[in-house]
Amino acid sequence: MQTPIRIGTRGSPLALAQTRLVITALARTQGWTQDEAAARTRIVPVRTSGDRIQDRPLADLGGKGLFAKELEEALLRNEIDCAVHSLKDMPTILPEGLVLDCILLREDPRDALVCAIAGSIETLPPGARFATGSVRRQAQVLNIRPDLRILPLRGNVDTRLAKVVSGEVDATLLAVAGLKRLEKPASTAHALPTSTFLPAVAQGAIGVEARGEDTGLAGLLASINDPQSQREVTLERAFLTVLDGSCKTPIAGYARTTPEGRTLFEGCALSPDGRTRYDVTREADTCDLAAAAAIGHAAGEELLARAGRAFFQV
Repeated sequence: MQTPIRIGTRGSPLALAQTRLVITALARTQGWTQDEAAARTRIVPVRTSGDRIQDRPLADLGGKGLFAKELEEALLRNEIDCAVHSLKDMPTILPEGLVLDCILLREDPRDALVCAIAGSIETLPPGARFATGSVRRQAQVLNIRPDLRILPLRGNVDTRLAKVVSGEVDATLLAVAGLKRLEKPASTAHALPTSTFLPAVAQGAIGVEARGEDTGLAGLLASINDPQSQREVTLERAFLTVLDGSCKTPIAGYARTTPEGRTLFEGCALSPDGRTRYDVTREADTCDLAAAAAIGHAAGEELLARAGRAFFQV
């Protein structure tokens, strides 16, 4: 009997939904039936530090890498064969021996305002209670509406939606991709245009991390890799790598490919209170992975020169 592929994932409903998307993609490219997919794969939930500690902001705990650390350790101990990540939660530097060569077709990268009393940040009532655990979202919200009252909020999608529905908070922001993957009702969710509200680097992208030495699995994962999504998130992650901001530095970036094949990039860095903002843009012809990384690197260097290193060492 063939040994199933052990697929590590966080145990949240969204993480499990994303893992099922990976298995569905593999079944499609490999011609597996539903029963064959079930026999050839095994989901291995791994509880991460980011999941265990919910009473403090991520920035105070060391950043989003807390959602990847235990999964990567399980990979290195050969307890799992690959790990499925929300790529926006992945550090830009991987542990030695691990590779991230598989990026699924990216879902809508935008943030959505979840609010029953307004359809945009601009139309929220003065002093409205805006809840988020993201320094990036907080800073961009305050940049638009400095009068809003920011409240801390952690937890899974259902927990955050419930806070708005109950009236405990007036509004929050969630990733459109997460709402879609969980098939959540969108009656109170309003997608924000990237032209006014930039997403987190690699938001909406699912990445599959594996051991570099596992060449057999590499072939399977290559079959579900989306080259365009891979180029775009490679550019964004190169941008973030250069800035190397602390987990308390709000940084956002979004690369997209036009119908004509051109690559467009917008990035920004803000002070946590939203009062100071630096923006950078890039445009280039169709590029390969190396060129994408170079574009992101150059954009990061420009922003770093303008803001100064101290800006990113809060």
